[in-house]
Amino acid sequence: MSTITTFDSTVESLLDLLESIQECRTQLPDFQRGWVWDDERIRNLLISVSLSYPIGAVMMLQTGNPNVRFASRPIEGVDNPRQVEPERLILDGQQRLTALFQSLKLKAPVATRDKRDKAIKRFYYIDIDKMLDPNVDREETIVSVPEDRIIRGPGGRVVLDCSDLEKECEAGMLPVNLLFDPAGLLVWQTCYFSDSARLAERSLKWQKLMTDVFPRFQQYQVPVIMLRKPTPKEAVCQVFENVNTGGVSLTVFELLTATFAAEDFKLRDDWEEKEAKLKRSGEIYNKVLADISSTDFLQAVALLATYNRRKAGDGVAVSCKRRDILQLTLADYQRWADRVTEGFIQAAQFLHEQHVFSARDLPYGTQLIPLAAIFVELGKEAHNVCVRDRIARWYWCGVLGELYGGATETRIARDVVEVVEWIRGGAEPTTVRDAHFAADRLFTLRTRNSAAYKGLHALLMREGARDFLSGVPIDIQTYYGESIDIHHIFPRDYCEKRGIEKAKYDCIMNKTPLSYKTNRMIGRDAPSVYLKKLEERNGVSAAVLDDILQTHVIDVASIRADDFDQFFEKRRLALLAMIERVMGKKVE
Repeated sequence: MSTITTFDSTVESLLDLLESIQECRTQLPDFQRGWVWDDERIRNLLISVSLSYPIGAVMMLQTGNPNVRFASRPIEGVDNPRQVEPERLILDGQQRLTALFQSLKLKAPVATRDKRDKAIKRFYYIDIDKMLDPNVDREETIVSVPEDRIIRGPGGRVVLDCSDLEKECEAGMLPVNLLFDPAGLLVWQTCYFSDSARLAERSLKWQKLMTDVFPRFQQYQVPVIMLRKPTPKEAVCQVFENVNTGGVSLTVFELLTATFAAEDFKLRDDWEEKEAKLKRSGEIYNKVLADISSTDFLQAVALLATYNRRKAGDGVAVSCKRRDILQLTLADYQRWADRVTEGFIQAAQFLHEQHVFSARDLPYGTQLIPLAAIFVELGKEAHNVCVRDRIARWYWCGVLGELYGGATETRIARDVVEVVEWIRGGAEPTTVRDAHFAADRLFTLRTRNSAAYKGLHALLMREGARDFLSGVPIDIQTYYGESIDIHHIFPRDYCEKRGIEKAKYDCIMNKTPLSYKTNRMIGRDAPSVYLKKLEERNGVSAAVLDDILQTHVIDVASIRADDFDQFFEKRRLALLAMIERVMGKKVE
């Protein structure tokens, strides 16, 4: 029975590996991070090789698949890199191979870091006497030496001087970067043997080095796992993340950046330009988009690319999962990126209409993605009031039905298709049909951790809530200018002193959007007291203040009588009625 596999396992000599790196036949995909290993790890790696200990397998990707092209770069330290197409790309083993290449093949010092993460440069040496002495701790056999090749002790005292060839030979310190350099090694050996008084002793040591140590480097075998050419791009991404669990996760954006770079397109620069447009600093209208990520943006591009392919009849599913993003072509991106940017801006404007003014108050960041795609697909249709009403109903069903938590890619894709079809005469979207709000849920809405909590905060402002103190309706200017936030109506301290249970006084029924100044004036007073204070200090009549209270769906009689239970029940019913209106369905 034949075995189906996507990779091959073999071994390769360290020398061949390093030479393929030097000749640029083996390179790094551009999504790999930079070189980061510290001095101690490099030294320990060299010690492991000197003992023929395993250093772990390296994983590479065979190049040549036209559907899996990445921009690549040589390993750091390669001199005069050749402009050649690599035969393979390193997925796992970058740090080990870079450490070995720089320490064993370069004549320049290795740029690394010390234990305190300070940048340093080091050469590495074999201490011949210690390497040949079986009683010496192996940790002492490889020595790290500063860039000037002099180790100094306290007070600047010279402990080891390898600053020239003669001093290296005198100290019995052999540079490891000569192990794969026959000509350089011969020069060093000639100098080492030039002291006739010690020729016999050094000849024995050299013979032992040649017998016991050199072969361990020159014949060292590294296990290599080679992903075959047909391996799909999403598999490369998954494999890379699996083998780099100790490192930083690879994002689809980075992988796509490397893919597009192979076609001379700088995705990162393009995204940064679009991100700046979406998040213009200083402009309050863009604050709702403050948390949008490159992945969010690419998901919207993938939605539109797959949606329009489906409309063209090629049978592709509308989707924005990782594999769909990785399958985007540069042509797809260039076709949709500018329109997606505009779609997110229109989505932000729509959210302002719903009185969601900041990323902090956005119930679901993920709902922005289909919202932007819907606006792109609808184009000018979205400016119709009836269309916007339907989009708003879908939006509030998603928020108050709490349908956009957790894994949402399937819902996102389905909503783009179904909302557009609904607006054009089709059936209600699944999200609208699925959404329900249980009346008891109001009791558990206490913090911003809940999307429905943030949704009701915005909904109260949308429905015309006016600040108690200024009497001004809360729009985007007053939201930021007067530091609007959600605050208690019956103050917390007041409730605690009267034994009102926290489950009641701390839930959404006892909270409403108010300015910072208003909340300070309310303080810890009973409602009857702070309402009187508001009237007297601001010259506001009771009738005007009553009108303001009603914009927050607050029962005037019960709050003025400090009747918490009556206030609580009437506001509960009023909030449920508000929820029913925006969702277009009865609360259970």
